[in-house]
Amino acid sequence: MLSVEDWAEIRRLHRAEGMPIKVIARVMGVARNSVRAALASDAPPKYRRRPAGSIVDEVEPRIRELLRADPGMPATVIAERIGWQRGLTVLKERVAQLRPVYLPPDPASRTVYVAGEIAQCDFWFPPITLPVGFGQSRTARQLPVLTMVTGYSRWLSALLIPSRESEDLFAGWWQLIEALGASPRVLVWDGEAAVGRWRGRRVELTRDCQAFRGTLGAKVVVCKPADPEAKGIIERAHRYLETSFLPGRRFTSPADFNIQLRQWLAKVNTRPRRALGCSPAERIAADTAAMLGLPPVAPATGWRHATRLARDHYIRLDGNDYSVHPSVIGRRVEVIADLATVRVLCDGALVAEHARIWAKHQTFSDPGHVSAARALRHERLEVVHPGVDDTVVEQRRLSDYDSALGIDVEGGVA
Repeated sequence: MLSVEDWAEIRRLHRAEGMPIKVIARVMGVARNSVRAALASDAPPKYRRRPAGSIVDEVEPRIRELLRADPGMPATVIAERIGWQRGLTVLKERVAQLRPVYLPPDPASRTVYVAGEIAQCDFWFPPITLPVGFGQSRTARQLPVLTMVTGYSRWLSALLIPSRESEDLFAGWWQLIEALGASPRVLVWDGEAAVGRWRGRRVELTRDCQAFRGTLGAKVVVCKPADPEAKGIIERAHRYLETSFLPGRRFTSPADFNIQLRQWLAKVNTRPRRALGCSPAERIAADTAAMLGLPPVAPATGWRHATRLARDHYIRLDGNDYSVHPSVIGRRVEVIADLATVRVLCDGALVAEHARIWAKHQTFSDPGHVSAARALRHERLEVVHPGVDDTVVEQRRLSDYDSALGIDVEGGVA
């Protein structure tokens, strides 16, 4: 067999020097037929060893027969059925080669995203325990991170929220969309209870979700169960958060977590992405330009309910009690809360405002409400019991009670 060097030299002598085959054969010291073969070949010579037979060849017909009946049959079961007594590695390799012939192909389609069309949303549960104040800490299952990634620009948004309740979910969702400056036309979710679910081969969105998407004018799509490929962008973003954002960080509070997350996102969205050939920041303008504009009136989100204020002038929200000005005791008040603030209104007037606390089973009293309640209580006593001062209480001696009951401390009963 000619070497690559001899093959190249023979072709050079013939094409560049114009030597005839007879002369080339004499100069190179090879047979004329070898020269002719080298000139006829457009590729350099390559040694190809004749394939040797395999010990699996004799049982291949039986393997094909079993795969024809059941293309998904495991190689270990095939080995048992054909009575295989040798190593499993060579048998598994042959089964892997033959299985695609009998198993219908399952091609993965490549999705192309149009500007402004779609965004994928989900919850990320970071493996951390976060202090929320008052000696309490909460896990990621109790404090999830709401995430959203746009399909065209891959712009990543995220926000830690107090709970997975619909009130907090839609408040956080609107905050992400408002920060984006526009609403994607299609919003994809993965079967979140507060958003919707599949029932009877169709999607049922919750009432809150219908109201939210109706205000935006967008479409909400809920993925089918066990279909992670339908939202692969957001799943990759979660892995990126775990491997790039979390390592080496410490968080002192939910507010600290969101501050660090916001600073990290500002850098991440300027980093080039291999799939895009540029950074999300270079595409986000075109993406938002093709999205829906924000509605003129923001959707109603957060906690909203009406109640009659009891005598203790406190309202309860998400496991905590917040004081209200006692002047509206007995009247109907409206409680409105978002992710950061709790407000109470009576006939449109603000009667209480507190920072929302993410800890549980706490009571928060405004000093102004406490002093107003004390003044109103004193005023009422003056009306009901004129002249009675409830601020001075006589302190009796214990011996006075002994005398009233006829007890002699020294000798017993008098």
